[in-house]
Amino acid sequence: MQKYILIILTIVGFMTNANNHEFTTESQLPSRYKKEIADFWLHGHFSNFSGRENIRINYATFSHTKKQQKCLVIVPGRSESYLKYKELSFDFFNAGFNIFIIDHRGQGLSQRIVANSNKGYVENFQYYVDDLTFFIEEIVSKHCQQKPYLLSHSMGGTIAAIYLQEYSNSIQSAVLSSPMLGFNGGGIPSFIAEPLIKTTAQLNQWLDDKPWYFFGHKNFSPETFEKNVLMHSAIRYQQFIALYQNNKDIQLGGVTLQWLAESITALETIFTNIKKITTPTLVLQSSDDKFVNNESQDDFCQQLHALHPQSCPNGKALVFKDAYHELFFESDIYRQPALSAALNWFDKH
Repeated sequence: MQKYILIILTIVGFMTNANNHEFTTESQLPSRYKKEIADFWLHGHFSNFSGRENIRINYATFSHTKKQQKCLVIVPGRSESYLKYKELSFDFFNAGFNIFIIDHRGQGLSQRIVANSNKGYVENFQYYVDDLTFFIEEIVSKHCQQKPYLLSHSMGGTIAAIYLQEYSNSIQSAVLSSPMLGFNGGGIPSFIAEPLIKTTAQLNQWLDDKPWYFFGHKNFSPETFEKNVLMHSAIRYQQFIALYQNNKDIQLGGVTLQWLAESITALETIFTNIKKITTPTLVLQSSDDKFVNNESQDDFCQQLHALHPQSCPNGKALVFKDAYHELFFESDIYRQPALSAALNWFDKH
């Protein structure tokens, strides 16, 4: 009972200034997906550009006929494609935003980097940031009357944080959902795990021209709903799995040692340059996240708020008790207040 009271209070508090916008519910999703969301998707613009090292970067945009609409850049997480974001795009489009979504290099519909297209790989983490920079400067800005807002998930939060450090005046305000600001090491201290990963990644480069998977990682192999720790919503999980099983081009397996080593360096960059993030930033945290380190999110918020009080209210992330990693695809009891909180944050800034 206490959990539900907390969630209800969260909904009330964060919908007060969000125009009481109603997002798609689980009960509505099957019919909306076939009709309204499908029709909405047909009116999107789908294209690509040449990113760093001439890698093809795919993206999707959805624009209102009125020119004064606000703009929202969505930065997905690792292994995701903009095809997964149909419901979220539809919901924020109906909330009055023009939508811009990027598929990161090496995943989604963008060009893969290595021969085994299932391997999560990036040569340099900064390339993700450079791709996002080009996307915002050369594509998003051409369609927007004012600075865009930014909504990110997981690895997208890492990319977004570095982008905000480098271009602090380019975004109106930002929401980082379950951001990858530290890894869940499974009990292994980071001071042991991180040097070991970097050393092994270097050994991989010396001994083999093919990137190695991190220990235990493999090609695309989805879990059953009962074993998954991404989301509690059965309908959204079933749609997610069906999407990837029916679209082999967007399938992605586990991470390589190179991707991990680059990500560790990226996280060091974020905390070293945290004072450069002057954009009002809100962090949404899932209390039962099994993929990223919530303590790192707490550290990030404490440091950022101390430097720039307009971010992370009270020096804390906004916590959704019992929620899993995928807040944007969670059960309504978590998803609705999370999206309302994001919308309210954008309305305030």
